[in-house]
Amino acid sequence: MSDLIETRLVTLDAHLGSTSTDVIKYLAQQITQAGRAASAAELAEHALAREAKTATGVPGGIAIPHCRSAAVTVPTLAMARLGTPVDFGAKDGPADLVFFIAAPEGADKEHLKLLSKLARALVKKPFTAALRAARSNEEIVALVSEVLSDAPAAPAAPAAAPAATARPKIVAVTACPTGIAHTYMAADSLAQAAEELGIDFAVETQGSSGSKPLDPALIAQADAVIFAVDVDVRDQSRFAGKPVIQVPVKRGVDEPEKLLKDALAAAKDPAARKVPAGNETASERSTDSASEGFGAGLKRALLTGVSYMIPFVAGGGLLIALGFLLGGYAITDVADQYLTENTLFNLPEAGLLAYLGAVAFKIGGLSMGFLVPALGGYIAYAYADRPGIAPGFTAGAVAGFMGAGFIGGIVGGVIAGLACRWINSWTVPRWLRGLMPVVIVPLLGSIIASGLMFLFLGGPIAQLTEALNGWLAGMSGTAAAILGLILGLMMAIDLGGPLNKVAYSFAVAGLGAGSVAENPAPLMIMAAVMAAGMVPPLAMALATAVSPKLFTGAERENGKAAWLLGAAFISEGAIPFAAADPLRVIPASMVGAGITGSLIMSFQAISQAPHGGIFVFFAMDNTWPMFLLATLIGTLVSAALVIVLKKFVRKAPVGAVDPAKVAA
Repeated sequence: MSDLIETRLVTLDAHLGSTSTDVIKYLAQQITQAGRAASAAELAEHALAREAKTATGVPGGIAIPHCRSAAVTVPTLAMARLGTPVDFGAKDGPADLVFFIAAPEGADKEHLKLLSKLARALVKKPFTAALRAARSNEEIVALVSEVLSDAPAAPAAPAAAPAATARPKIVAVTACPTGIAHTYMAADSLAQAAEELGIDFAVETQGSSGSKPLDPALIAQADAVIFAVDVDVRDQSRFAGKPVIQVPVKRGVDEPEKLLKDALAAAKDPAARKVPAGNETASERSTDSASEGFGAGLKRALLTGVSYMIPFVAGGGLLIALGFLLGGYAITDVADQYLTENTLFNLPEAGLLAYLGAVAFKIGGLSMGFLVPALGGYIAYAYADRPGIAPGFTAGAVAGFMGAGFIGGIVGGVIAGLACRWINSWTVPRWLRGLMPVVIVPLLGSIIASGLMFLFLGGPIAQLTEALNGWLAGMSGTAAAILGLILGLMMAIDLGGPLNKVAYSFAVAGLGAGSVAENPAPLMIMAAVMAAGMVPPLAMALATAVSPKLFTGAERENGKAAWLLGAAFISEGAIPFAAADPLRVIPASMVGAGITGSLIMSFQAISQAPHGGIFVFFAMDNTWPMFLLATLIGTLVSAALVIVLKKFVRKAPVGAVDPAKVAA
């Protein structure tokens, strides 16, 4: 299958930049220029997003950046032998051999099998030595094509279990998010190490090119199991009761011998962690759960809760705004009356638009009503998996009932999650295990969390929430401007990361208490957060248009898309720029976003919608011109700053070659 790679996709002994981002962008550009992808920027963005999850450097001076992307039109391998090795996150140092594996979203299994064959071959020293010795692009293509046609199949469980021997027996599952490279490299690395250590070994690769389940007899005979995975293990209950070592898939490539020895030690340790018989908790699935501190666990749980809560808020807020657009602001007083006394065939006197406005407003209001319960439910889910959802939702509903609001939802969710995780750790008789996740854990978790909220915590938290709302309602002048500045800085500092999510969550939490006439402060905060979040992508788009020579070809392409992303309040549109040049892009973005947030609060602009950017101008009452003005000022400031920084503050060392120029 030599069509996966061709000579123009091979670059030998070139300096492609000093970072993995530079190399990935160059290879993405090569693939696009070869007519195998529609957009170099989109392809690079997806590969960099995959790189952010797990570094793709592996031992032996090799890196295998890879992704699935809708931008890819033909399954492709692009290869670079670097004149100056670049760090891709491998423990043994930088990589000089880089293979970029680009697969379409709907790649067929045959192509995915070939891509996984290449990944396996790269853990074999004779093959990598031949790649380093090759003198021409044609020789590289020939070597790769030979591997793709002749590489042996993945180590797999034999059809029947082997006869009992004195050798220890280990089984494993490997899986990575894309299921192309690390899944199979980890499997082969473990298999090779097991052979050297004298261990009977079988592995199940849960990858994109298909998965052959391990023989149940092999699992039954195994002394221990290794899960080298970045995603959930399919049908994990097959391994119930086996001592388990669970790590990120990359450790299966980097440290196969250590993992096998750890598994052998776990097999002899009565206190070793076992694969549970029922649903495993989220914390048990976490590869770092054993060492995860309370703070790290709380951060992970809060981000999980917010990520699940946002769809309720975004959809509900936009529907409420649509209700105002169709039915006017008086719809808040008449929506229930219209919906109980009228129908589509018996319209109120105000007409069809008013009735449809009432429908949209009510659906939005009901959706927003899930804000606090969903937050509590999915915080508990992050701690205790599915058994924690019901207690968390219930504790969130109690918080809403008692007026404890957003803070109460967080507290209730944390208590519910920790309580459910504790209950799930109990040792119970076998006959009771089946009832634990569906009856016992939800029942006792709800009693503990909601009981504490009713009896002790709900009242004080409600008073705190009321005081906070009162402070916001009375905010004006300098205090309001400073709050807007802080929120703007938080929106731009990590572009969709934890601080960005905290600022956004703070804004949407107050929407329910805001009103245009009586309490506009929460609506001003929402406008400040939304406008500030629009600034980074808009500023990068403007900078690439004004000074295109300061940016690579891929960044210029990203700049075109960033116009729309920024206008729609998708801060992540600036991530490709920040990933390539964080020390210049992020500070420039923060300055502009902070100014915008401060100006919004000073102008008293409002937004009744939690998302949508300029496309929900109708939710801003008559303040939308001030909203646009503040956004424009921040965009101009950030764009000017990033241009100045790129012109006068060098990023790469002298002699570095711009990947865009190499491609040209």
